[in-house]
Amino acid sequence: MTNDAPFDYFVVLAEMRTGSNLVEANLNEFEGITCEGEVFNSHFISHEGKAELYGVTLAERDRNPMALLWAIREQADLTGFRFFHDHDARVLPTFMQDPRCAKIILTRNPLDSYVSLKIAQATQQWKLGDVKTKRSAQVGFDPAEFEDHVTRIQSFQTQILRMLQTSGQTAFYLAYEDANDVEVLNGLATWLGMASRIEAPSRKLKRQNPEPLEQKLTNPGAVREGMARLDRFNLSRTPNFEPRRGPMVWGLRACATLPVAYLPIPGAPDPGVLDWMAKIDEGRPVQADFTAHTWREWLRTHPRRALFTVLHHPLARAHEVYLRQVLHGQRANVRAFLARVHGVELPEKDAMNRYDTALHRAGFLAFLRFAAANLNGQTAIAVLPAWASQTKVIEGMMGQAALHNLLRVDGLARDLPALGRDLGLELPSFTPVAQPRRFTLASIYDAEIEAAGRAAYALDYEALGFEDWTA
Repeated sequence: MTNDAPFDYFVVLAEMRTGSNLVEANLNEFEGITCEGEVFNSHFISHEGKAELYGVTLAERDRNPMALLWAIREQADLTGFRFFHDHDARVLPTFMQDPRCAKIILTRNPLDSYVSLKIAQATQQWKLGDVKTKRSAQVGFDPAEFEDHVTRIQSFQTQILRMLQTSGQTAFYLAYEDANDVEVLNGLATWLGMASRIEAPSRKLKRQNPEPLEQKLTNPGAVREGMARLDRFNLSRTPNFEPRRGPMVWGLRACATLPVAYLPIPGAPDPGVLDWMAKIDEGRPVQADFTAHTWREWLRTHPRRALFTVLHHPLARAHEVYLRQVLHGQRANVRAFLARVHGVELPEKDAMNRYDTALHRAGFLAFLRFAAANLNGQTAIAVLPAWASQTKVIEGMMGQAALHNLLRVDGLARDLPALGRDLGLELPSFTPVAQPRRFTLASIYDAEIEAAGRAAYALDYEALGFEDWTA
């Protein structure tokens, strides 16, 4: 490294099952940064099966670990390693007291890391590169074992904190949930003094167990009972790794003269709202294709306004996306994923006579499972607005303009005309329109479909209060 760089090397202080493999893969995406894995693990150097690094053998490292530490420091790239509480403690005081060593502290909810560790031990799958090879298992919660797990983690974290405080240093704290956040990762590169940036996280590894806690344990009640007096680990939250969505002003629709604007949920069908908006505005075309500037102009022109969106049941919306964008659309990458991972071969447009109800059910179920993996960052396919959760779409929009009304599609006949009351307007009635479908959700719906929908869109079910789908 150059003399004007803030650091000569770095360490990622973490524990097993905190996402350190993912952080390593993402650090290695940056030009000029190299993370060499667990170089002070007693069983290997760097990674499983490796016995030499930078000319230092495993036996030489065991005799003199400082030789390997100095070799890492002297590399041309900004080079570092991952260090856990049970790694070679002889090097810990040296690199912790060295201000030229950057300290990155990776943390994760201890309950999540404990359950993840139990699952990895049960399945013997410690990394996931392709969701197709994922192994699943339910494990038991042992209160005494969990207490020991937490005690070890907290003891090491307390030791690290004291070393930082007594040496007058600071560290870069990275949460497990931020391990794939490009903005956070680029911020880390800035803190490390590096000019390189990345546009996307590494696709080499996937999150292994994104399911809710209750689905991973054979005895989830033991957790509740054992920790009923406190919620130190935020157990009640729904795990969610879906990327945040920015404001989609281009998707907004607004009346030309009336103070009424609408955010259509991507992927959902229009139940006739756009025609109704043109009707209430005396037939004027509904304004669309907003830019940030033209949208601000519309807001300034209509300081008293009604801005609404229409919520669709997550399962019904997913069914529409599957029909229009996967079955009849151009999502070749999704179709290929369904075939490769789930064994569902969808016919091309000129062979739709082979598509029947059985294949429709299999295809839609496979799509729901794809959506669950995709929204949890387990596929190489980007999360598109069409199948992103409605909750994330709404969160993104709120950064640009506050939504006044979240209307449900089955209540539009009542709720749309009521928008005029607060605006002093008499708005006409609304009659929803439904597009006929050859293959319907009702024809294939059952408990398995519902469970797959909940697994994919747990955030929408919980945050927006949806119950099981009904025809």
